[in-house]
Amino acid sequence: MTLPDGLTGYALPKQRQVVDRTLPLPLIKVVGITVLLAFVIYLPNLWDPMIRHDDYPALFGDAHIFWPKTLHEGRWINYIWHLRGISTPAWLNFALYQMLWAVLSASIAVAAMGREGRPFLTILLASFILVATPATLIATWFNTLTLGLGITALYAVLGCRISQRSHRALLPVFVIVTFWAYTVYPLILLAVCLVLTQDRSLRDLIGLIALFATSFVAAVIMTYTLNWMVHGEFGVPLASWRYATPATSVAGLVANVPLLSSTFEKFITVTSYKYDTLIYFHFAMLVFSTGVLIRHAPIEALYLHAGLWVGITLIVLQVLKLGVFIPPRAFLFAWVFYAVIVSRAMVVLSRNPGSGGRVMRNLSLLLVVGYSLLTFHHTTIYRPWMTETRALGASLGQVDPKIRRPVFVYGNVMALDSAKMAGIQSGDALTSRVRQLTGHEVVLCFTAPGDCENIRSSRQFAGLVPPMRFEVQRHDDKVRLGMVSD
Repeated sequence: MTLPDGLTGYALPKQRQVVDRTLPLPLIKVVGITVLLAFVIYLPNLWDPMIRHDDYPALFGDAHIFWPKTLHEGRWINYIWHLRGISTPAWLNFALYQMLWAVLSASIAVAAMGREGRPFLTILLASFILVATPATLIATWFNTLTLGLGITALYAVLGCRISQRSHRALLPVFVIVTFWAYTVYPLILLAVCLVLTQDRSLRDLIGLIALFATSFVAAVIMTYTLNWMVHGEFGVPLASWRYATPATSVAGLVANVPLLSSTFEKFITVTSYKYDTLIYFHFAMLVFSTGVLIRHAPIEALYLHAGLWVGITLIVLQVLKLGVFIPPRAFLFAWVFYAVIVSRAMVVLSRNPGSGGRVMRNLSLLLVVGYSLLTFHHTTIYRPWMTETRALGASLGQVDPKIRRPVFVYGNVMALDSAKMAGIQSGDALTSRVRQLTGHEVVLCFTAPGDCENIRSSRQFAGLVPPMRFEVQRHDDKVRLGMVSD
């Protein structure tokens, strides 16, 4: 361009750059924000995370302790994770687990929103999924589930990067592998496929559900076959502690109906943190959002509810047929579908002028903030247990820094106030916790009095220093662990 004389010394004015605020955020940015939120809401549990008693083998790499679960639960991928040969601190494992959960949440959000997802709405959906109560409950098994969650997150990330055809072709492999980690993970894979579908139709939906069902059946058959090859038993016999009542007739199915009722009742109450108002709130949000989608995007509503009810059907069949209680944490897939249904209804309402979209955004934001606070508070219930066991570890470190003496604990560990508050499920939680903190061997004399007597007498006969003794003590209506003087 040639400028007139006299203007050659001046620069051309820059053209104003228009930024499209409706374009979706890149996955990496959504992941970053979601990871940050995860670290904030789990802050009380981040540096010294709560670990369930049957999650410690994964922390220590004790594959032989986890081995029975390959037979009774089919957790072959988790067993492979126990064989990794690398021991990392619990806080690092927990941070990695939360990062993977944030990646999965963000990937589902980006997949569900697509090009329609304005940045705020995409982040809101990712946060909605992140604060799921079932996810909070299952997070105390983070050492065991890290590999399975990572594989699930990988499939969600691939959905945002490769073609739909290639992504669906991988579904059978990922369903089988994640089934060997946790039964709920394949249902999350189905959710990813459903929200990624671009050209929706009844024929496509039937084909996708058929592909998933075939993959799920293949996972069950392969698990049975693997158990037969390794354990000599074709199937997954339930452990005795589950107190299963398998149904072999119609009468047996009917007899398990109360168990089904208690399963769903527990899920509803726990998910709502026992607040009746939240129960009604969730129900109203789901019904209203479903109505919006049926009116404005009926085929999308069909896709999302098909995935939701496939999962619910599997839960119902498992309870009625096997006669086992399904814990609320297994309903993680239901929360994912719920969050997507609400968020997609929010997007539909936001397309048109009016208050509908704004109200849905505010309600969703209120839910995310509220559940972030509830999750933060929930993690604090573990503090008394963690504090009391750290104090025990400090005492052991002072009295026996070279770890030469075993530790006897008298009384029922489950009666401790801190154990009740944290929902400790076994006295083994104390033995493993002390091993994590100091490396000392703890013997629970309440459950194994013979072992305590044998160890005491053998050490006395050998002229060794007697074991250190602690007992469950009651003082002023408080039950705590105290040291017993020799």
